[in-house]
Amino acid sequence: MLTINFSPFPNLETERLLLRRVDANDINEIFALRSNPETMKYIPRPLVKTDEDALEHIAMIDSKIDSNEGINWAITLKDNPKLIGVIGHYRIKPENYRAELGYMLLPEYHGKGIVSEAVKEAVKYGFQVMKLNSLEAIIDPENHASAKVLEKNGFVKEAHLKEYEFYEGRFLDTVIYSILNK
Repeated sequence: MLTINFSPFPNLETERLLLRRVDANDINEIFALRSNPETMKYIPRPLVKTDEDALEHIAMIDSKIDSNEGINWAITLKDNPKLIGVIGHYRIKPENYRAELGYMLLPEYHGKGIVSEAVKEAVKYGFQVMKLNSLEAIIDPENHASAKVLEKNGFVKEAHLKEYEFYEGRFLDTVIYSILNK
């Protein structure tokens, strides 16, 4: 079985981005991401409503890192430490050498290739450092921009699950994309 260890926390760097640990100083940006109906449109989770909710979300991210159950990075531009998005490996299944990749970005940064650049680096970390065999990304079938990012980064559509999740009184379809460490 795979052994996961996120200590010390691994900062990652790309041509334009620094992926660093999310911290309490990111409260306003986490609030902006998770309270915005537009950024949360394809994520079936409750909207953050207060600063306390945002701090609880940051604490949850920290606890997953500290217990080696998951890792999230703040997406920042190299010339500005302000969080503009989040990317990470969730639902790590060490027994299957597999994890789920998830990400979100503030709307004003959409369409600039930032998520794609962050995905490329997170995939590289998952395969080279974590030694995963496969990664999956679970998205809403209507999230065409996310599908495009995944396909651009070598992910293939693996499944379309009909009415897979029940959220806020309705059944939601789910699409699973995956990539193998080859």
